[in-house]
Amino acid sequence: MRFLMLNWRDPENPLAGGAERVTQGYLAALAKRGHEVFWFSYDFPGAKPETTIDGIHIRRGGGMGSSILAARKWYRQQPRFDLVIDQHHGIPWYAPWWCGTNCVAYIHEVLGPIWSAFYLWPLSTIGRWQERWTHWFYRRVPFWTASGETRRLLQSHGVRDITMIPYGVHTVALPSLEEKQLTAPLKLVVCSRLAPNKRIDHAIRAVKVLRDMKIPAELTVIGGGEEEQNLKRLAGELQLGDSVKFTGPLGEREKDDLLRASHFLLHTSQREGWGLNVIEANAMGTPAVVYPVAGLVESTLHEQTGLVSEAETPESLAQSLAAALKSPEKYPAWRHQAWERAKTFHWNVVLPQACDWLEKQAGKKT
Repeated sequence: MRFLMLNWRDPENPLAGGAERVTQGYLAALAKRGHEVFWFSYDFPGAKPETTIDGIHIRRGGGMGSSILAARKWYRQQPRFDLVIDQHHGIPWYAPWWCGTNCVAYIHEVLGPIWSAFYLWPLSTIGRWQERWTHWFYRRVPFWTASGETRRLLQSHGVRDITMIPYGVHTVALPSLEEKQLTAPLKLVVCSRLAPNKRIDHAIRAVKVLRDMKIPAELTVIGGGEEEQNLKRLAGELQLGDSVKFTGPLGEREKDDLLRASHFLLHTSQREGWGLNVIEANAMGTPAVVYPVAGLVESTLHEQTGLVSEAETPESLAQSLAAALKSPEKYPAWRHQAWERAKTFHWNVVLPQACDWLEKQAGKKT
């Protein structure tokens, strides 16, 4: 069978994140099953027009907006595909109206308020409006997501056919958990693209709140992005130069080592499809403390695999951490439950059901 994924970014794009990591996992698995797998994405500076990664044929063309025209032009020159996967990131590819074959929509999250993190009014309002109506226009297209909250929002927008398939992680859980005591100084870590909607500044401000509470805390920020300089400036303004460290993007081994050494992963995003790095941290025996937002309340089970703060504020995040420090006897259970749950998201558990479903969609008569 022949499969095509339409996605803004591919794994080599400097702005690639969790969405591209899980997409690569699914497509590589289809390629290993003997299928022809293609991925069309936006072009970016320094990129080759085409390359191959993990058996996936990457094709690039156009930018935001023009890439849809570039994809259609390229598509007309190709042999028939059995399934086109139209991945939504606020704006879709409108593939059901031009691909002429089986098509499914793949979505990680309904952006909603995230539009306001990137665009000022009126563009933010226009973005939210078109996203909602786009889902209504796609209402008869099969959707695929990993989040219960995303499914609920899609249903409220009129979408009728939604399949839930959990995300998988490349991070393999530790074979055993070594002892790790919850004692000061708190070792905290953020692992994320440094974008406005991730609100990494809240994690930095939470460290300042903890210091004001006379609780020593250290924060390591893993990742790069457009907000990096602003975040470094904020850490300096809050006089946290000795408490906040920026590593930039790291390789998997270095990243896993830092996750393993930390007491908690912090996640302060506005909204997530799931929160992939939560499970990666859990696999390393590290619970998460997250904001009470869509996606994160599914990837972290409150007082089971970590903590969900009461409010979306640095003060609330710091209060959750301070409370955990006062009850260190609960920490080993959270670690163990997080570690055990992470095993259920290994690729070898998730990929068979994902590939089976995609093959079934590709096999439908058009």
